[in-house]
Amino acid sequence: MSYGSTGYDLLKAAHIIAVIAWMAGMLYLPRLFVYHAEAQKGSIQSETFKVMERRLMKAIILPSMIFTWLFGLSLAYFSGFYTAPWLHTKFLLVIILSGVHGWFSKLVKDFAADRNVRSARFYRLINEIPTVLMILIVILVVVKPF
Repeated sequence: MSYGSTGYDLLKAAHIIAVIAWMAGMLYLPRLFVYHAEAQKGSIQSETFKVMERRLMKAIILPSMIFTWLFGLSLAYFSGFYTAPWLHTKFLLVIILSGVHGWFSKLVKDFAADRNVRSARFYRLINEIPTVLMILIVILVVVKPF
């Protein structure tokens, strides 16, 4: 696949679609945590949030992250950008975002077991972490500053 070919463009489109799905989930899940933290443990509302969080993580966020990585690594290889410093920085930020994903996965399990000890305010604040990482990643990809 050469840079600019139809195959490369399809790979890039698939990567963008996977990123959008991953980010949608990563931005929505902490909002569910906000509402779940406010719900009474054992309530119907709390049990509904457990189902929503689990399904969001397993059906959307996890598969999207996997496809983002697969398509992104393929793009880096086929484009030759894997030697570019801006891509190394992007790679680091995506590793951090993947770590946040893992942390969110743990939080889903904590809520499922009624072990949440944090406030809704805490979850409002952590909702900004994926947003900041996303902004930095997009700037790196578009501007390629170094």
